[in-house]
Amino acid sequence: MFIIASLALCTFLTLNCSSKTNKSEVPWDVLARKDMVHSQLVVRGISDDGVINAMLKVERHRFVPKSLEKLAYGDYPLPIGEQQTISQPYIVALMTEELGLRASDRVLEIGTGSGYQAAVLALLVEEVYTIEIIQSLADSAAERLKRLGFDNVNVRCGDGFLGWPEASPFDAIIITCAPSEVPQPLVEQLDEGGRLIVPLGEDFQVLTLYEKRNGEMQKTEIAPVMFVPMKGMIEE
Repeated sequence: MFIIASLALCTFLTLNCSSKTNKSEVPWDVLARKDMVHSQLVVRGISDDGVINAMLKVERHRFVPKSLEKLAYGDYPLPIGEQQTISQPYIVALMTEELGLRASDRVLEIGTGSGYQAAVLALLVEEVYTIEIIQSLADSAAERLKRLGFDNVNVRCGDGFLGWPEASPFDAIIITCAPSEVPQPLVEQLDEGGRLIVPLGEDFQVLTLYEKRNGEMQKTEIAPVMFVPMKGMIEE
């Protein structure tokens, strides 16, 4: 009896210590992403398995300044330089989910920023084309995405108003800066049946989803949001 009890106690202590050791060996960012997904996304209605898995995999702390790494998994935007921000995780997940993406899709993003949204998209679709108007951000995002292995992301510095005509049509378009209206070139570059999501408006913005049906853009308003304004030709 004593021997059996001792063996059982020894086994319990070994397993318990092993469990603690294994937990302590899990990188902080892995635990932070799990908490982010479950406490910020799932509880607020994000349910697409592909989106959830992408948000679990993409290391958001790699896309913010090093001084802000420990804040990367909080549910708020963060500055990335040049008076631009990285969107809060929930908004990234929401916009991505609303696009209803398929593995074979080709997606255009307007407003690369640090490249985080493009990285999330890259895990869900065949090809991502992303345009950033600020040269320094375009250069750093391109280098970062390449270094992290997102080989299906194409980065261009340019005015998102014009889109990427030679790569069109696109199955989906995501605009991560706020225009007063959807640029007509982007409407033309969206394939029939495609979806476009945009924070639409100036002082007051509404996250808006468009579906292209028979050449017409059908509109659905989703939620009030706040994004940095779109720059370039849209201002003229």
